[in-house]
Amino acid sequence: MPTFQPVRGMRDLLPDDAEMLTYVMSKARETAELYGYREVVTPVIEPYELLSAKSGEEIRQRMFTFKDMGDRTVALRPEFTSSIARLATTAFKNEPKPLRTLSIGSVYRYDEPQRGRYREFYQSDFEIIGTSNPEADSEIVLLTDRFMKSVGLSNYAFKLGHVGVIRGILNQANVDEKTQNAILQHMDKKEFNEAFELISSEECLTTLKGSLELKTEDVFKTAERIESHVEGYCKAAESAKELSDILKLVTEGGCPVKSVEPAFARGLEYYTGMIFEVYVPELDIALGGGGRYDKLIELFGGEPTPATGVAHGLDRIVLAMQTQKAVPAKNRRKRVAVVPVNETVKAEALRISEMLREAGIVVELEVMGRKIAKSLEDADKRKVDYAVIVGERELKQSSAMLKDLAKREQSIVAISELAKKIAG
Repeated sequence: MPTFQPVRGMRDLLPDDAEMLTYVMSKARETAELYGYREVVTPVIEPYELLSAKSGEEIRQRMFTFKDMGDRTVALRPEFTSSIARLATTAFKNEPKPLRTLSIGSVYRYDEPQRGRYREFYQSDFEIIGTSNPEADSEIVLLTDRFMKSVGLSNYAFKLGHVGVIRGILNQANVDEKTQNAILQHMDKKEFNEAFELISSEECLTTLKGSLELKTEDVFKTAERIESHVEGYCKAAESAKELSDILKLVTEGGCPVKSVEPAFARGLEYYTGMIFEVYVPELDIALGGGGRYDKLIELFGGEPTPATGVAHGLDRIVLAMQTQKAVPAKNRRKRVAVVPVNETVKAEALRISEMLREAGIVVELEVMGRKIAKSLEDADKRKVDYAVIVGERELKQSSAMLKDLAKREQSIVAISELAKKIAG
């Protein structure tokens, strides 16, 4: 018989890894609750037309697409925002604004597998829909800051930009949208020569090239230089001013913004405004990122509706935690092995196990039919705290033997007192 392995780019999460991932998910949910975001669950499979509409050529090429049995072209979701935009035009159409949503789950892209990059990976996605005010953009950045803190990461930093600055320059030079998207795709990958080859206007080219020289160590000085650089480009100047306003709000909120990038562009085509990413110095991949997308909901048949959001790479956050040795802060429950000495006391061992579970104690009942010595050896290997040995003689006194496996101490304890004794 063949030995099967996961499909390339997919992987099994064994107990320790799964525990870390679910811990990070729980922190995302805690963050959502603090900010008033409510969780929604959307399908893993969506119509291809929905997911491809404004996702960007690079992501379109990496989607898992197929025909269903009704001959419809569908795809595994590569991100959540398109699904939330769909909800905004249907189920949430008449809901009061702003809408604040959280989505958590797996997403799929046919990327080349490497450290921190898989073809099936996990995201938490926060969206705020219905306002164009910079406070909403700032909230998305600040909740990301709080999320990073909550999982114990340190020395992380944010990078901010604004798609409207580049698009404003290109629009004034009458560059069509398709070419703009291609330029932004190249700039996202720092392929600046390839991007500039697509621009015919000398003035536009000079302005864009000049924007690459504006970055300084001082983020506020960089923002000022961007504003000065795009004077005369009306829409770009508005975007630069908006970027400065958001920068001020998030830094006053205590968020560590390390850089403002004049030529920063993210890979998704639907962005229209502020964009950002968050990094740790140990990894060269973003742990999360997002930005404003004011035209996506209208594209899907809804009313013109401004929106902004962020997606966090949960696998990458776990990797960053492991790299920084950030140990999850959680209350570890006591673990107990319950071992019946023979067949006649199995029912009583089951009853004691359930009683301890009612008290919130983790119980592993001996189900392998092993002898006591072997059961205790196994419990030790599993780092179990206590063993409860259920024997006929002790049961006659409504008691059991409690063994502290770390201290190598044992005593006879009344069954009614077991939970109290174990809890300490």
